[in-house]
Parts: sequence; C-alpha cells; structure tokens
Amino acid sequence: MALSKDRLIGRKAILLLLSEDPDMQLNQLKENNWKGCIGKVGSMDAHKVVAAIETAAKKNGIIESTIYRESHALYHAIMEALHGVTRGQVQLGSVLRTVGLSFAVLRGNPYDKEQEGDWIAVSLYGTIGAPVKGSEHETIGLGINHI
Repeated sequence: MALSKDRLIGRKAILLLLSEDPDMQLNQLKENNWKGCIGKVGSMDAHKVVAAIETAAKKNGIIESTIYRESHALYHAIMEALHGVTRGQVQLGSVLRTVGLSFAVLRGNPYDKEQEGDWIAVSLYGTIGAPVKGSEHETIGLGINHI
C-alpha cells in the first residue's frame, strides 16, 4: 500500500486552494476521476464554516448526502482542517475570533491500488483574528480522511 507521488491528496488540495487558475486544476483532476470544488466562507461561528463546506461538497457531487460514511468522513476532514486554522482550539465567536476563509474539497484515491478506495481532503486558507478590520493574520489548515 504505497502512496502514489503524483496523487498526494493533501498536496493537491492545498495547490487547488492556492491556485491562480483553479478551473484548470479542477479539469485536470476530473481527467483522473477525482472530484473537487472550491468556495469561500466567513464567520464567527465554526458551525457555519462546517455547514458551508458540507453544502458545497454535496452540491458539487463530491459526497453523496444519503450515505452516512461519506458525510462522516467529510466532517472529520473539516474538523481536522479547522484545528489547523484555529491552532487546536476550534472556537471562534465565543473567544472573539472571526475567520475569512477560502476552501477546497477534494476526493480521490491517492494510492497505487484502486482497492484502497477514495479519500477526502479539505484545505482552508485565509485570515483569523479579532472581529476588527486589520486585526487578523493569515492561517491555513488541512484535513484528510478515508471514505
């Protein structure tokens, strides 16, 4: 069970997120039978960040909303990415922090063997800080989970 170097799902999720031409990146991923989407969310509520990412993943056919394990895998990938953004304490408004984030969700098989199945990655990049313009700094997070 070896990771394929040209299919590192976390790396690809981050590159998609930071790409100057995400549509081209998404088209290349689709050629390899991967699914992905990008979006933006800003909030003082972590549950709104989770909801925005879940909604985008469902609308873009990355996960099937009627299959629990797919929603569950996405949820854990989102939470892992939020841990990176919030430095381990997934709290926003309750501690007077707000985020403005771009996100990418990517689904595919990063392994040489097809039998390994799909994995899902969520990457987040943007700002976090006090809810006062100019009181924020950059942040990034990545979460990966098997489906």
